[in-house]
Amino acid sequence: MTDTTVNPQSLPAGLVLAPQLPEILRPVKIRRGFIGFLRGHPTVAIGGALLLTLVLIAIFAPYLGTVDPTALAPAKRTRAPSADYWFGTDVLGRDIYSRVLFGARVSLTVGLSVAMFASAVGLAIGIVSGFIRWADGILMRFMDGLMSIPPILLAIALMALTRGSVGNVILAITIAEIPRVSRLVRSVVLSLREQPYVDAAVACGTRTPMIILRHILPNTLAPMLVQATYICASAMITEAILSFIGAGTPPTIPSWGNIMAEGRALWQVKPYIVFFPAAFLSVTVLAVNLLGDGLRDALDPRMAKSL
Repeated sequence: MTDTTVNPQSLPAGLVLAPQLPEILRPVKIRRGFIGFLRGHPTVAIGGALLLTLVLIAIFAPYLGTVDPTALAPAKRTRAPSADYWFGTDVLGRDIYSRVLFGARVSLTVGLSVAMFASAVGLAIGIVSGFIRWADGILMRFMDGLMSIPPILLAIALMALTRGSVGNVILAITIAEIPRVSRLVRSVVLSLREQPYVDAAVACGTRTPMIILRHILPNTLAPMLVQATYICASAMITEAILSFIGAGTPPTIPSWGNIMAEGRALWQVKPYIVFFPAAFLSVTVLAVNLLGDGLRDALDPRMAKSL
């Protein structure tokens, strides 16, 4: 290696070396790889680990010591938690442990499906509304009309027009959540279409579909991904509310809302019937929200805690 150190005595007369400046900023620690990303964002790691655990519980529910969640046993009704019945039994003698584990399938299916469908439809509406000016007034006025109705009331109204099923619950909640995504994407697109690189693409004669695909769509995925996590959590809560009031999934389907609805009459004497499904629902929503908060900090440079 060549030594680039300058000898002060070799400088021409009248020239001196400036003293070395002190290091004001600490050296940047570069973390690479998936493990480094999780270390830098522990909220993502905690939320992702909790959510992954619940997904595995839902997938392998038949192999976790469960029995048929719909099997009736009147002689064993309202048994307290014990070694035989870990979470106790309900008023019809059904094993609450089995019903809670199988209920995770319903809640996670509804949450993930609503987040996926609402994000896809809301993304399309938001991009078209934000980039095409003449379509903005039409689409956004319709979205404003939907947003004027509380999501839970809109879901109840839509469920009143159909029969209770998981598919109809997903459809009803998706329609109620689409305006939230479309408004977010539209606000992002409105700022992106004024950027110089978009003006340069327009000046070069690039067609509108190609501008959207190359320049607009990639920059909307990060905020939409964060929003999708909150929609997933909100959808699971809405599904539990609908099932709790009898407007969601049929009572024959073990969902956390149905379990809590069946045990509310015995809350003061048999609180475990409501406690376990409510605890699982709370942990699931917490995991999704932690994941969303962590992704927001990771994907938005303005939210970075350190440089």
